Amino acid sequence: MSISTPGGPERRPTVVSTGKKPAAGRPAATDKPAGGKAGAGKGTPRPTSGGKGRKPVAPVKVSQGRSWGPIALFVAVGVLAAGIIGYGAFAAYRGSQPWQERADAIKGVVDYRKKDKELVTGGQHQAGSIKYDILPPVAGPHNPSWQNCMGDVYDAPIANEHAVHSLEHGTVWITYRPDLGADQVSKLKAKVEGKEKMMLSPFEGLDKPISLQAWGFQLKVDNADDGRIDDFIKTLRVNASVEGPNANCGQGITATGTTPRDGGNQMPEQPTQ
Repeated sequence: MSISTPGGPERRPTVVSTGKKPAAGRPAATDKPAGGKAGAGKGTPRPTSGGKGRKPVAPVKVSQGRSWGPIALFVAVGVLAAGIIGYGAFAAYRGSQPWQERADAIKGVVDYRKKDKELVTGGQHQAGSIKYDILPPVAGPHNPSWQNCMGDVYDAPIANEHAVHSLEHGTVWITYRPDLGADQVSKLKAKVEGKEKMMLSPFEGLDKPISLQAWGFQLKVDNADDGRIDDFIKTLRVNASVEGPNANCGQGITATGTTPRDGGNQMPEQPTQ
């Protein structure tokens, strides 16, 4: 005997969702149609590597400040380069100046060519002892015989009358107090020995330890390390001659002593250039 259900033909039972998760091993129910692919809905994040939904956090860079070492080095090099260029330009400018202007630019130099033009008149030969108002003398009347000035180093005073004649020939005469230290004297000797139109001798009564003379110029300094000594020599040796660059410095008086030697052995005067 068949049993019929009320309401007509046979119906399938209705499935009611309880909200519970499916048991292990069973697939969860989805809303996608049969045979269809699940589409990524709007707002649904895509899975990332590792199965996690978070994006990797970018590392935060911490500012370490400026590196001042290279900057300081660059500035120092720039300053040094500018200094070298500036000095080169100044040296070139100085080198282009007339020698007398360069001489006057040496700090402390006394230019007697401007002070007393009669004093620096050349060719005033006079025998015997001569009184000089400027000591050591820088110009004026002088003995017909000159002191040998081929880089000669004299260990005792020499006659002013012969020395002044050497100045007229373009010599730089370096004098020093007899009590000057041996190390200082050695430095002065190194500037003179073997150099034509240079000579060195002690001189009594100097008001400064060292005094340099060229014809019409004088410079007094405290020690042999003073850079002005080299400036004086470079500028005035030969240039200060009133008889030209070919004026003789050899075959002169080589003896020491403050008394002039008249009629000493000497070569004839060279003509004024």
